[in-house]
Amino acid sequence: MIAPLATPRGWCAELRLGFAPRAGATRLVERRQRGPLVVQRPFLPGDGSCHCYLLHPPGGVVGGDELTIEVDAAPASAVLLTTPGATKFYRSAGAWARVTQRLSVAAGASLEWLPQENILFPGAQLQMGTTLALAEGARFIGWEILCAGRPAAQEQFTQGQAQIGLRIERAGRVLLRERLRLDATLLAAATGLRGHPASATLVVTPADPAALALARAALGPTPAEVAAATLVDGLLLVRWLGQDAEAARRCLLPVWEALRPAIIGLPALRPRIWST
Repeated sequence: MIAPLATPRGWCAELRLGFAPRAGATRLVERRQRGPLVVQRPFLPGDGSCHCYLLHPPGGVVGGDELTIEVDAAPASAVLLTTPGATKFYRSAGAWARVTQRLSVAAGASLEWLPQENILFPGAQLQMGTTLALAEGARFIGWEILCAGRPAAQEQFTQGQAQIGLRIERAGRVLLRERLRLDATLLAAATGLRGHPASATLVVTPADPAALALARAALGPTPAEVAAATLVDGLLLVRWLGQDAEAARRCLLPVWEALRPAIIGLPALRPRIWST
């Protein structure tokens, strides 16, 4: 472990994880970390996969903090990454909090990226970028859940900004590149989030029309929310808008449970940390 590095603005934290099959199961074979980013002891559920839980011990991210997470899934590995709780981005005096996530999945490997929600406190300034590099034959299911403000506490996101980017490529070919710029104006606008403080995106690949049908059936009716599933070039996207992160999980979990056996080839066994 490398000693934490404090900058004049905040903490720099880095975490690199490498996974590979060993003795009939996927194992965490590489772990390099600096600063307040750690993982709990990996859990092996008995299906050949490895469940790993990412932790940020300070409990929240402030302006000036810089977090970098890199994940490498070697051929034939099966990895599920999640977090024990929400990641909180607190009010900033002006500096941006920056989060960089790089995920790499080799041929024949699978990665499930299922962190719990990111919460933007009023006044937060967040720049987050995620890059997913897939080899031919790699499989992926992942989501990002974002909650602007704290609806349960009647706290609205009346000020602050978030810039969130996502890039997905397979064998060097770009499948998706998007960028969300969020502020209080966009949150309320009809051309933005239409007054919904919570949003989520679920990504599944490779997918086909049968996977799309499974996703749409699992979504079911969402009268108080907005949800849709689309399929383009083998990339299945589920978009959701609603009132809180709990509602997002209620919507996306059945979709994950329906698609995991078809895409990853494993039963829909929820991580134990979600029940604690």
